[in-house]
Amino acid sequence: MDLNGSKPLMKVLGGHTADRPPFWFMRQAGRYLPEYREIRSRHPGFIEFCFSPEDAAEVTLQPLRRYDMDAAILFADILLIPGALGQNVRFVKGEGPLLEPSLSPTLVSRLSAEGAADRLSPIYETVARVRRELGDNKTLIGFAGSPWTVATYMINGRGTKDPSAARVFAYREPQAMADLMEMLVSSTAEYLIRQAEAGADVLKLFDSWAAGLPEPLFDLLCLRPNVEIARRVKAKVDVPIIYFPKGSGPLYLKVAQSGAFDGLALDTHMPMDWAKRELGPKAVLQGGMDPLLVVEGGKAMRDEAERLIATFEGTPYIFNLGHGFVPETPPEHVAELSRIIKGI
Repeated sequence: MDLNGSKPLMKVLGGHTADRPPFWFMRQAGRYLPEYREIRSRHPGFIEFCFSPEDAAEVTLQPLRRYDMDAAILFADILLIPGALGQNVRFVKGEGPLLEPSLSPTLVSRLSAEGAADRLSPIYETVARVRRELGDNKTLIGFAGSPWTVATYMINGRGTKDPSAARVFAYREPQAMADLMEMLVSSTAEYLIRQAEAGADVLKLFDSWAAGLPEPLFDLLCLRPNVEIARRVKAKVDVPIIYFPKGSGPLYLKVAQSGAFDGLALDTHMPMDWAKRELGPKAVLQGGMDPLLVVEGGKAMRDEAERLIATFEGTPYIFNLGHGFVPETPPEHVAELSRIIKGI
């Protein structure tokens, strides 16, 4: 683990401060880039695209060529794991992901984590390709969806703005939910281990649906499973782990107090002074900027970027967004934000 070597982001994850914060952006490879759209057009299906190491590696590297970030994040999707477990996953234009059939207790019993990580072998080839092409001073980030977030899609059968059906499932079918979570913990931990073995320097867990859970459910479905994944991963590979419990508010403090994660990604709702004071001593902090400000650009974007940099000055901090770029983000605004962060 290169926490004191030539990679600025790794140094910061090791607890060191930097002259400027290292930076990368969630969804930095994506639909806002014309070169991404050109490659995406070659593939009739999104899952097929993710399983194409040559093209997935290319789009992983595209934003670094444009903006010279400090890290690349693997191009893949959090819904590859359900397919590896035995649920059919496909993406439909205009509708998003469809997972068929949506889960019942009987269908949960038909899934299996055995061999799931092996079925994702093209992803490890992508990681290896990117690692070979990255400069020695660039960090490569691997990732997976957290068990609760992935489970919400599996139970709903599609993307949703309201994950309440999964909460009802957790209350109504506690044993089936426990079985599903264990499969997700097991397969996700192995998937991340394999990414690290292929060349990922850092691993990130995305819990996009952590918001709105009562504390007991948050502990059961978010905190404990992700702590267990971190424990299993670190028992096999020496790699820092960043966790993003989006929207969990004060429960971020419980996450930080667990000591399981090297970094915590902050969402746009987070009071940054509170985060610096309460979370900063326990984990390296990352993110917080509203991605819609990058759509707007100009003075509003600059002011917020400078505020974040000033807030975390003198502490280990990684500049990032509080969620991912949206497709309508102008590439020239991303270029300007990159210059602001670099101080040029």
